[in-house]
Amino acid sequence: MIEKALLDILVCPKCKSVVKVEGDRLACQNAACGLRYPIRDGIPIMLIDEAEKPGEARKP
Repeated sequence: MIEKALLDILVCPKCKSVVKVEGDRLACQNAACGLRYPIRDGIPIMLIDEAEKPGEARKP
């Protein structure tokens, strides 16, 4: 699980909006962006190239 202190400072690297935990992903809360970033071994992977777009199949 990601610590609250880290969640408080993380933002979507694309649009700079707030992100929140949704399962094993961090989801951008901006409806126009909506990217979902994977969390691997407790580490959020905040790279746009690694993110899933809304409606896109999950990346391994």
